[in-house]
Amino acid sequence: MRVSKDIGQAELFRGVVALIEEADTIAICAHTSPDGDAIGSGLALAEIIRAAWPDKRVTNLLADKDPVPRIYRFLPRSDTFVHAADYDVTPDLFICVDLSQRSRLADAEEICARARRVAVFDHHPSGDRFWDAGVVRPDAAAAGVIISEFGLHSLGALTPTMAQNLLCAIVTDTGRFQYQNADSEAFETASMLVDAGASPAEVALNVYQSDRLAYVRLATRVLARIQVFAKGRIAYSFATAEDIARAGVTLDELDGLIDLVRCIEGTQVALFLKEVDGGKVRGNLRSKCDLDVSGVAREMGGGGHRAAAGFTAAGTVDEVLAIVLPKLRSLFDGTASNVAGAADGATPAAAPAADVRGASR
Repeated sequence: MRVSKDIGQAELFRGVVALIEEADTIAICAHTSPDGDAIGSGLALAEIIRAAWPDKRVTNLLADKDPVPRIYRFLPRSDTFVHAADYDVTPDLFICVDLSQRSRLADAEEICARARRVAVFDHHPSGDRFWDAGVVRPDAAAAGVIISEFGLHSLGALTPTMAQNLLCAIVTDTGRFQYQNADSEAFETASMLVDAGASPAEVALNVYQSDRLAYVRLATRVLARIQVFAKGRIAYSFATAEDIARAGVTLDELDGLIDLVRCIEGTQVALFLKEVDGGKVRGNLRSKCDLDVSGVAREMGGGGHRAAAGFTAAGTVDEVLAIVLPKLRSLFDGTASNVAGAADGATPAAAPAADVRGASR
């Protein structure tokens, strides 16, 4: 395995190490609505620091009020997270994991602002730099890849619990090694983590094979609503607040529904929307080709990668669809697929907002 991609990354690691060695109190936090990469990478990083620097006081934070998503509660020490709103310490070092945009820290943004030093480990395209040291590598498949390399840099070897957290991070962010980011480095890192004691079967069982019946019933409703346009190259579906409440599921359980939409044959871009508290809609975007959906996510106030991105916008599902669908169709401007799609006549993107959702009920 490539312990560090190059000398430059090793030097960046040394910069983070210097900050850790200077600190007594360290807070580690990922983005709001954390996924498997955010949870697993944060937990592994905390254990790495405790193992290499036993005198440090390290706390894993959750950026918002929600608990750890149910499917990730099997991960070692997942019960030790503290909600940022309940953390009143001014840490010597605040480490951002799986994000490099301070606005995505939610309740933890103020903690980051008052921390004496800030470090970052991320694999998303970064915004304005606000950190003192760190590694931002958009070519890495997951933050878990970078944390794995940092662990080897700092310790020389990983424990089974570190490996389990990091394998979950990589498996989930590569979509079980099905997404375009599943490169040779991701496979090499996963192999090393299995050798270190991680269990792929345990990750699969808890993350992908333990859906509640209530979720499955909601998923059938989402499947029945899938619509396609632009000659089938764009697909979307949604879940309303009423759907979610009636089903009795939690918002984090809906994270995998975008993959149901993504599975439609011929689809190149997929969109899934879910209504959340506060009159807002959370959107997930996926690209199955070279089209970059992160630009659309940024226009909607979010961000992410070329092939996987997300956003949160004010409004109803109807209102958000009316805004985002034309943006997605514009990705095909100047291509043969868009010319063909124009022959479809009226499309959902051109229809009145109320018709967009109503037609798929």
